[in-house]
Amino acid sequence: MQGEDFVLTIDRWIKDIDQFHFDQLCIQPKDDSWSLGQVCIHLIASTHYFFSQIPICTSNNEDADKAMSKNAISMFQNNAFPDIIIKGPKSNDDTRQSTSKEEIITSFEKLKMDVISLTKQISNSNYNGKTKHPGLHYFNAHEWLQFAFMHFKHHSRQKNRIEAYLKTKE
Repeated sequence: MQGEDFVLTIDRWIKDIDQFHFDQLCIQPKDDSWSLGQVCIHLIASTHYFFSQIPICTSNNEDADKAMSKNAISMFQNNAFPDIIIKGPKSNDDTRQSTSKEEIITSFEKLKMDVISLTKQISNSNYNGKTKHPGLHYFNAHEWLQFAFMHFKHHSRQKNRIEAYLKTKE
């Protein structure tokens, strides 16, 4: 995975989000599902966590001998999450609504800058440490970046479903 692909993916999200009014970003298609704004807030928060692991991995060789889970190996080989709806941890139920469209766009723009910076950091590092993912075991810095990219791609399917719903409400 190249950082450029990730930046282009975030650009696509920004373009897609920008076509909706803020009130549309807060509409939940079902009572037990997220709005488009909540999907964005989830992506922003999760990506911050994934990105926070990268400087740790590039600063030491700790846990370099540890492996990712079999499920993770399959995901990385396919460069994608499974094409299923995944019920995340209970904490996802508390995902807040965005406060504004500008909050989302500004946060996505910052993530793009982080991708560029972290890609350079990874390529300049002589270390290959790993940190533990809560369910998929150990990732190195490059894998955390790839995982964040795969996570965005996974939620693109959800974004497309919500956008289709919102277009029926116009």
